[in-house]
Amino acid sequence: MSTHDDLRDIALAEFAVAGYAGTSLQRIAEIAGLSKSSVLYHYDSKEALLQAAIGPAIDRMDAILDSLGGSLTDRDDRHAFIVQFVDFLLAHRLEVHMFINQGPGLEDVPVIDRANAMVVKLATFFSSSVGTVEDHLRFGIALGGAAYVLSAKQDDALRDQQFGEAAQIEVRTALITIVTELLEPVSLRSAQATT
Repeated sequence: MSTHDDLRDIALAEFAVAGYAGTSLQRIAEIAGLSKSSVLYHYDSKEALLQAAIGPAIDRMDAILDSLGGSLTDRDDRHAFIVQFVDFLLAHRLEVHMFINQGPGLEDVPVIDRANAMVVKLATFFSSSVGTVEDHLRFGIALGGAAYVLSAKQDDALRDQQFGEAAQIEVRTALITIVTELLEPVSLRSAQATT
């Protein structure tokens, strides 16, 4: 990895642990073994580091939402979205953690405004894709709950970006199964229970 990438990764980890407001460029420089001026050579501000740290996750979720099409009433489309959403959560746990826990306190920071706009886009899509209040709540609880559990989990195995492949596969499989079950329309669940 390059120094540029290393600084971005260090900043993301520090922002997630100490908070954006609680992390200084000096602290990032110390962890990287560089001077503050070297950090500023790569990123002209702490806000630029925040953009570099969480911007790619926002771009990825925007791409997932853009690929959705009209609605999630089709079982295959819903499953494809769930898989992409779970993979997103697993790949971007620190970014999601940071946004969930710090987003409300970082108003008027452009990258956070982009993340908030993406959340509104997601909510608007689901509001227009589901017919009932129950289904709307089901989507919110399933997706928000999955995001919160992964981002708030204090277990080092889930918070560590490098946890073992077997554990990652187990967590991924469990999340896909649980979110799928939560998002299965009541009429389909009732029909499956009687067969």
